[in-house]
Amino acid sequence: MLRRVRTLLPDEDLVFLADQAHVPYGDRSPGELVALLAQNAAFLAGSGVDAIVMGCNTTCAVAASAGWPAVGIPIFDLIAAAADAVADSGAERVGVLATSATIRSGAYGRAIRARAPHVSVVEVAAPRLVPLVEAGTVSGALARAAVAQALVPFAAPLDALVLACTHYPLLDAEFAALLGPGVERIDPAARQAERAASFARGRGGSGGTGRTRYVTTGALAPFRIAVEAIAGPLRSGDEIGCAPLSLARVNR
Repeated sequence: MLRRVRTLLPDEDLVFLADQAHVPYGDRSPGELVALLAQNAAFLAGSGVDAIVMGCNTTCAVAASAGWPAVGIPIFDLIAAAADAVADSGAERVGVLATSATIRSGAYGRAIRARAPHVSVVEVAAPRLVPLVEAGTVSGALARAAVAQALVPFAAPLDALVLACTHYPLLDAEFAALLGPGVERIDPAARQAERAASFARGRGGSGGTGRTRYVTTGALAPFRIAVEAIAGPLRSGDEIGCAPLSLARVNR
């Protein structure tokens, strides 16, 4: 998500919050997720940002039932962005692959049917893919086998598959090989980044410096490694650090 937003908005100042102290979100209870959403949104709003661009499908799924916290700035819903992309795709048979918490919520199916009532939606949980990606296994025989297993529940042919977890697009090459060219793979982050760019441009210019502030609720050293592996070396003016300890106190 961050790379897509940065590509579209090279001069905007961004704050990226990674709640690594509480992952994986997919196995947490709705109450825990609501608490995490509230404190993370409050932190970002307090950082002086103009809008919050959600990159977590599971958080958006719980917000579909519990509502978004009132933080005084717009919050862009990733599931809404994905549903718009599905509707625009023209697909009639759509699969949604997500974490267990996202699938339990049914939020994707509701959002897609609200925009395209004729679409048939099948939602499947694939919790084993997240730790695989976290371990850096995004290609090879093990990754191919895990993706193949995740696709088994989609018995009927699909027109499109929504990769409804931020980790899953990192396995896109394996999905492409197994699904074939006839199935469109939809990464919600692409449409979400476009919505963020439209909002920013509508304000009439950024006035920023293109700086990114990276913040984690977890350990700093592995976070820095992950950031540089995904986004590249930190640029001049970028900052990286830990969030206040209060953000790491929601326990199971």
